[in-house]
Amino acid sequence: MIETQNVQLDSHGTENGQKNYIEEVIQDFWICLVSREISYLGRKEVLTGKAKFGILGDGKEVAQVAMARAFKKGDWRSGYYRDQTFMFASGISTFEDFFAQLYADTENDPFSGGRQMNSHYATPTFNPDTGEWINHKEFKNISSDISSTAGQMGRAVGLALASKKFREMPELSHSDTFSDRGNEICFCTIGDSSTSEGAFWETMNAACVNKLPLLVAVWDDGFGISVPVELQTTKGSISKAMEGMLIDEKGDGMYMYKVKGWDYSSLVATFEKAAHKVRKEHIPAMVHVVEMTQPQGHSTSGSHERYKSKERLAWEREYDCIDKMAEWMLEHHIINEERLTSMKSEAKKVAKEARNKAWQKNISFVKENKVQLQNIYHSLHKDEKMVKLEQDIQNAVNPFYSELVQNAERLRFHLLTKKKEVPLNLHQFLDNADKIAKQRYFTHLYSDGPKSVLNVPVVRPEYNDGSPLLNGYQIINKFFEIKFEENDTLLAFGEDVGKIGDVNQGFAGLQAKYGKERVFDTGIREWTIVGFAIGLSMRGFRPIAEIQYLDYLAYAFSPLSDDLATLRYRSNGIQRAPAIIRTRGHRLEGIWHAGSPMAVLVHALRGMVIAVPRNMVQAAGMYNTLLKSDDPAIVIECLNGYRQKELLPENMGEYTVPVGLPEVLEVGNDLTLVTYGSCIREAVDAIQIIKEFGISVELIDVQTLLPFDLEHIISQSIRKTNKVIFMDEDVPGGATSYMMQCVLEDQKAFRFLDSPPATITAAPNRTPFGSDGDYFVKPTAENVVDKVLDMMREYNPSRFGIK
Repeated sequence: MIETQNVQLDSHGTENGQKNYIEEVIQDFWICLVSREISYLGRKEVLTGKAKFGILGDGKEVAQVAMARAFKKGDWRSGYYRDQTFMFASGISTFEDFFAQLYADTENDPFSGGRQMNSHYATPTFNPDTGEWINHKEFKNISSDISSTAGQMGRAVGLALASKKFREMPELSHSDTFSDRGNEICFCTIGDSSTSEGAFWETMNAACVNKLPLLVAVWDDGFGISVPVELQTTKGSISKAMEGMLIDEKGDGMYMYKVKGWDYSSLVATFEKAAHKVRKEHIPAMVHVVEMTQPQGHSTSGSHERYKSKERLAWEREYDCIDKMAEWMLEHHIINEERLTSMKSEAKKVAKEARNKAWQKNISFVKENKVQLQNIYHSLHKDEKMVKLEQDIQNAVNPFYSELVQNAERLRFHLLTKKKEVPLNLHQFLDNADKIAKQRYFTHLYSDGPKSVLNVPVVRPEYNDGSPLLNGYQIINKFFEIKFEENDTLLAFGEDVGKIGDVNQGFAGLQAKYGKERVFDTGIREWTIVGFAIGLSMRGFRPIAEIQYLDYLAYAFSPLSDDLATLRYRSNGIQRAPAIIRTRGHRLEGIWHAGSPMAVLVHALRGMVIAVPRNMVQAAGMYNTLLKSDDPAIVIECLNGYRQKELLPENMGEYTVPVGLPEVLEVGNDLTLVTYGSCIREAVDAIQIIKEFGISVELIDVQTLLPFDLEHIISQSIRKTNKVIFMDEDVPGGATSYMMQCVLEDQKAFRFLDSPPATITAAPNRTPFGSDGDYFVKPTAENVVDKVLDMMREYNPSRFGIK
């Protein structure tokens, strides 16, 4: 059954124990008081225009100080954006830190460098100078928050899975840095309405199936913005709805607790009991915290009076958690009225001091730059437009830095239109603004430290006369076997990966050799497969997570795009998750087994490497490169390549394939053909036909779409051939357009063209089933020949005998 807690003050034995406990309770109450005042002030800062938006934790204070008591060094939190009180109580965030993040202060927000809104927290996990992990056991660890509802769930099960792996594999060479024999747990917090998301149900199921040390706290204030819980959840209660997952006599399922959000003593007892069980037994638990309130509504963008009844509002005032805790403390003689009144008054002062300090730090930089800009205006002979621009700056009470820069840019434009010289100090002001913006907002998309994927040395594959000719799946299988032998932190998992070694046999035999702890099956749940990868890689493992087909990546798109791809950036470079997602796509047969939605991935997964190997020898080299780096990646193997014959390199497991560096597969002079993946084989076949026309084609394999051609190999080729065709299996205007933009615009290769660039793509519709459908919908060698002949005929009809 679901446990409902209702306990009284614990005497804690001795007189000293009682005294210490009372002081701890008073300290918890103090944190609650200050946090509530911070919420009030946070709303005011937004409404006065000093901050853009606020998401606040008022009404959740008492439950969060209770949970913080159970949060230990080495533990992890994957949380919800209303956990400010928990962060204060855990000693991770100061009161001033809250306001620094509210103001998007890039210098003083320690959690995201001004890149995330308030209450999105993160703690450092590695040393960016050396690229080495720090000792996670010495800290209370916070994985970088995201705003996507229930988005924290996938990462949470991954973080918890890491503890299970550390307990299962105590011999791991690196475990001392990350784990105390798997005794740490992951706390996950979520708003009740977000439990309606499929990600919540999928990950809770995965946590129960895998018996993960995950403690999920559901903050239930009865509403999801304006929608009441009765319209969110069956039976109007997430704990009732999930009763089928309650732990049974076999130990399957999870523990469930239900406790009131204003009942401090019961909350403390519940979280202590739940955390102890999860930590000891590695069984997940859910604490459903009900009867919570939200005194200021959902956010600073609206009022909850619009959708809450008078009766509900009256109840929320009566059952405010802080007032109820005060009543309980008075009743049990923990505090008297005089001290209570004094603490409330002092809390207001402390909150205001924190706000004022944070604001002064934030605004001092802006004030300095405002003075600089005003001095620029003072040095100019002004016309009417310039006077107006100057007045705009003078009248701005609390301008954002961007407003000053925008004003300076408008001044520069005006001077140029009047054909006046732009003064040196204005140039300097704007140049400095550009440097500041680049540092504040354009860094840490990818690793820029010693373990960057771009720093991995290139080692070429080596062959000899006796190199065997193998099937592609045998090539990749041999590579994985070598890597599993070398690295005990390497894990592989996904649908059908464990027992049968994946549907294409890339991991065949590896579970039997290295154990089900390292090579294991998962259910059909792509969200949590990626979540496993994120959490494990944040805790020192090197996971290769398989999504069986590229088309099914859509089910995992949210954790990939919102979480994994953005982690390093949104944490301002203090966190990383070097996960590798393995999948396969491109040509085969059928609507959902022939996908190549590359533009979707390229545009949504900036921050990840997207590798598109043409065969399994290339794929093995790319995996090797990635395993030596700390950048996350997707490797998309060719679905029709596993039975293709390839020579096995003599230095398998040693050679690497550089990312961002295309390979010229065939040298030519008349036209440049740019493609990747399965299209390479079609291009090679086409070139043999094209040669009969006396046309020389230069074939380039881009190898990775992200990053793309960092050394401008393609533009160098176009400079020679003056013509280019981009080819792939995506829809028209898909990744071919992306490649064209990179080459023609970024590399400025348009200067070398004497013929319009062209693309060869698949049809806009999905690929129908059958070989005929594949032939007519996907690009073929014949398509390439026709496109090349058309381009050459347009350029010079008489050349090569073309009619």
